[in-house]
Amino acid sequence: MRKPLTGRVALEAIRRGALPRLPAGVLEGFRALDDLTGTASDALDQLGLTGAIAASVLAPNLPAPRIVGQAVTVRNVERPESPAAAAAGGKGRMGEHEAYNQAEPGDVVVIEGLAQVSNMGGQSATLASRSGCAGAVIDGGYRDPGAARGLGFPIWSRGATPVTGKWRLETAEINGRVRIAGVAVDAGDLILADEAGIVCVPFAHAAAVLAEAERIAAGDTRQRQDIAGGIDLATLAATRYK
Repeated sequence: MRKPLTGRVALEAIRRGALPRLPAGVLEGFRALDDLTGTASDALDQLGLTGAIAASVLAPNLPAPRIVGQAVTVRNVERPESPAAAAAGGKGRMGEHEAYNQAEPGDVVVIEGLAQVSNMGGQSATLASRSGCAGAVIDGGYRDPGAARGLGFPIWSRGATPVTGKWRLETAEINGRVRIAGVAVDAGDLILADEAGIVCVPFAHAAAVLAEAERIAAGDTRQRQDIAGGIDLATLAATRYK
């Protein structure tokens, strides 16, 4: 059942209502991984999938952040008029609030946005946090970094900016397909993020990626144990752990 709308975007701009949900065990399995994005990225490689984004591209705003959650997506585009003309008209067209409205607790807001322009301000981050969103991934800028830090609300982005998006962008679509640093993300896909970066896992492959990640993690554990146990380097080099 579709939730009551905020009126921030037109009904036809909301591509999906209720999103498919991953089993709780799959989410918990990813949360249990020690090296979350590194192990998941290796698993994608083994399965012939792409979806990893380095923190040097989209950097986290908090030290050692870590989230696992499904994506609610926002696609922003540039407004055709000048910021001065838009401000004179007085009507903002940012609609990310509708994504928070559609989200379930633990979801991750994923925004295809504009660089050097705010796609999420402090009050917006506060609403996202209040709605139970675990964090945000923004291919673009965000504003009022102190507000997000004060909330403990993690954001991965291209950086903070003082420039408002209110008169510069409009939300074209909620819960459709977005592209984040070249990676396609559909609403409902799994988002993993930590201080190393982000891994986007397609919904249909989440269980397979988890199984491969757990296999890799088990090999890493055995290797760490052998290193700690003093196994000689020749033996370590000759042993296949994963």
